[in-house]
Amino acid sequence: MELGLLYSGGKDSTLAALLLEDFYDVTLVTAQFGITDDWEHAGETAADLGFDFRRLELDRAVAHEAVDRIREDGFPRNGIQHVHQHALEELAAADFDAIADGTRRDDRVPTVSRAQAQSLEDRHGVDYIAPLSGFGRNAVDRLVDAHLEVTVGPSEEIRRADYEAELRAIIADEDGSEAIPEYFPDHEQTYVTGIR
Repeated sequence: MELGLLYSGGKDSTLAALLLEDFYDVTLVTAQFGITDDWEHAGETAADLGFDFRRLELDRAVAHEAVDRIREDGFPRNGIQHVHQHALEELAAADFDAIADGTRRDDRVPTVSRAQAQSLEDRHGVDYIAPLSGFGRNAVDRLVDAHLEVTVGPSEEIRRADYEAELRAIIADEDGSEAIPEYFPDHEQTYVTGIR
């Protein structure tokens, strides 16, 4: 069975791919608006790990809707959630038997409710898999420490193919880079550089 996994090149989506590879033909799919070229690292990591890789072009209007929401709310949660739902819809409409992401049990964003998962499956005739949904952050971190080589750093320094990087780029372009901290809290990002 062919499975498309939303892939950023980070630890969660990489761990999800490793958990699924014994059961599916996994293709790592970076969903992007074409605003940054950060997808290149994800493609290199996918190749290094031995996975097929594809880019999925998203509707730029959705990115601007998300940025409007972020500005309105003063925080990124709802904007990122909006983009993730769009990415899952587009992935579900692609040529896969199943789709997946790297969402964990305790993620605040993005999340996929049971009703959203069932709706995706029913409307698109695919299976939605969330292989990390039973794992908390500590469990994921222990597995990652044991099995993956990872670079960790502040969001503005780690170039990975995720929605946040492109939304930050829009805000920086329209409002100046000094506006980014108004909406995005400081936190660390990861990208995978190999398997141990």
